[in-house]
Amino acid sequence: MFTLIRSLPVRQLLLEQVPAFTISFIIAELFYKFHSFTLECMAFLITWYVFDAAISFFKNLPKS
Repeated sequence: MFTLIRSLPVRQLLLEQVPAFTISFIIAELFYKFHSFTLECMAFLITWYVFDAAISFFKNLPKS
């Protein structure tokens, strides 16, 4: 996590990672009730990864 924050420019963190993190956090809080910290943490991280990948994919689409 430290490497992620240190290696990305502040603009990229604010425009890509903060929205992906926030959406993932809200989804995890509302829907993930596995009664296991490890499972909920893994599900949160996977959700964050999926939203981050989606944001990156749509950002890199060729513009018409």
